[in-house]
Amino acid sequence: MSNNKYTRQNSNFFARIDWILVILILLLASISVISISSAMTSGQYGTDFSTRQIAFYGLGFLLAFGLMLIPFKLIKNYTWILYILGVLSLVILYIAPVSSVTPIINGAKSWYQFGFFSIQPSEFVKIIYILTMAYVISQHNKYKLTNTLSMDLRLLLKLILISILPMLFILLQNDLGTVLVMIAIFLGLVVVSGISWWLIIPTLSVSGATGLALILGILYRPDLLERYLGIHPYQFERIYSWLSPEAFQSDSGFQLTNSLIAIGSGGITGKGYADGIIYIPENHTDFIFTIIGEEFGFIGSTIVIIVLFMLVMHLIRMAFMATDSFASYFIIGYLALLVFHIIQNIGMTIQLLPITGLPLPFISYGGSGLWSNMLAVGIMLSMYFHHLSKGAKNI
Repeated sequence: MSNNKYTRQNSNFFARIDWILVILILLLASISVISISSAMTSGQYGTDFSTRQIAFYGLGFLLAFGLMLIPFKLIKNYTWILYILGVLSLVILYIAPVSSVTPIINGAKSWYQFGFFSIQPSEFVKIIYILTMAYVISQHNKYKLTNTLSMDLRLLLKLILISILPMLFILLQNDLGTVLVMIAIFLGLVVVSGISWWLIIPTLSVSGATGLALILGILYRPDLLERYLGIHPYQFERIYSWLSPEAFQSDSGFQLTNSLIAIGSGGITGKGYADGIIYIPENHTDFIFTIIGEEFGFIGSTIVIIVLFMLVMHLIRMAFMATDSFASYFIIGYLALLVFHIIQNIGMTIQLLPITGLPLPFISYGGSGLWSNMLAVGIMLSMYFHHLSKGAKNI
């Protein structure tokens, strides 16, 4: 009798796991390790980053499944504490003097270094930012008695206020790419927040006009942007080398030029695993898609995009399934992050978009970037385990 009860409980436990999400992440993990392993044959580094990526994924899955066991409502209740800790991690990193713990790496002080172990707090702040945005929107709509323009304006101001500090301190790290991701999250959640389009349209218009003004400034008056916004000349070069990579082939356009050659030379089926010959710096991180394009061709690239698309579609389905508005808003915010990363990363390798240094989610090498995504996966597994699965109704 007791054995049958244990079997039922065990069966119920496994039925409450979102196996589709787990399998999709495992597929992306396999693609990641194979691609990084293949990238190592170029001989850029003596370190085997594919083995490290396996370790990163191992810790990532422990984090995700650990979070799955924590009730989703408990995570929701600690949102503001997480937000304060996230902002503090950015502030401390900015004000701390350069040291072995807070070193300057690649021209930016964006990491905490503990021996061979490093953490980039801005990666985790992106997920905390989504949590906070989702919490503020859901709570505002929960207690909104009337649907008026003044109430919508109040919500918009709340969202702007909670965005200022994390965006400011990430921008002070010269990490424009992450700020762009947070802007995408902000716009994505504003659109679905219930705010009147009388406010959304001006907000989007101002954002578009600001972006256009920056592009025109970069092209025609970079001196003004350097003087008043503190933008560095090398950041302008990224735009120039994007528009005319052949003119900057020996320096800032080297990666993009070789990326186009590598992907184009892959053809339909690719050159084969570890048979890539085009040299591209950092090909295991931001430019991992060039390895996929060169060695596995159009077919391999399409398979990767299909798996990422399946992940996006599954999360959209989860957002519609959720009856808790906070859960829905979190998933939508993470979708904005995920889609922006995918489009930007793949787009920059084929010259559709300028190079920003954003990794390809779940595929590019890196601990902090992967763990922040696995943090989001863990939160969504918790949603499914405690809220969305059929078995959860019996708890």
